[in-house]
Amino acid sequence: MTEPAGSDTRSKILIAAATMLAEDPTARLSVRAVAAKAGVSTGSLRHFFPTQQVLLDTVIEGLQTLDIPDDPMADATKGPAERLQACLQLLLSAVGTGAGARQNWTALHDAYVASPTPEESAQNFLAMERLAVSRVDRWLARLHEEGALVDGDREQQSRFLLSVVNGLSLERAFPGARARLGFESPSLRLAVTAVLRADAS
Repeated sequence: MTEPAGSDTRSKILIAAATMLAEDPTARLSVRAVAAKAGVSTGSLRHFFPTQQVLLDTVIEGLQTLDIPDDPMADATKGPAERLQACLQLLLSAVGTGAGARQNWTALHDAYVASPTPEESAQNFLAMERLAVSRVDRWLARLHEEGALVDGDREQQSRFLLSVVNGLSLERAFPGARARLGFESPSLRLAVTAVLRADAS
């Protein structure tokens, strides 16, 4: 098989790894699996990414810079509170409801909670966590530029908002989830209010 040279091969590897994570956030980015997905040899992959950790870090770094399609934060017709709440709702909607939410949380539980987590799997989880924090931090950075964010540690604020989203997404997996959906927007609103200046809420 003839492989494309240089940057084309590197790009194919990164796209394959990013696709694997998008399809399954618990996916293990093994050299063999990513190389097969990219259609390149393991030797080519090792040439660009000597270790699995280097590959993972490069993929996450690249994903951090990607713009989100239809990012609610870019909607200049809405105020800071409404935009931030819509951003958090976007994260929450990715989890799904009912069976979808249960499948998502079951996969996370099986990969990271049910048994001791291998080091490489732990690194995968921590990388995905960094990506989530980075995404929320970008939204908060925009609000900071607008003077809408309260003073404080932005990483701490990002992690607080993610804790709220994670809690609500877990509730979606429990019985009676539909009955609780009506409480999601008020809960997100309360979380948003905690990080925004009073005149921005």
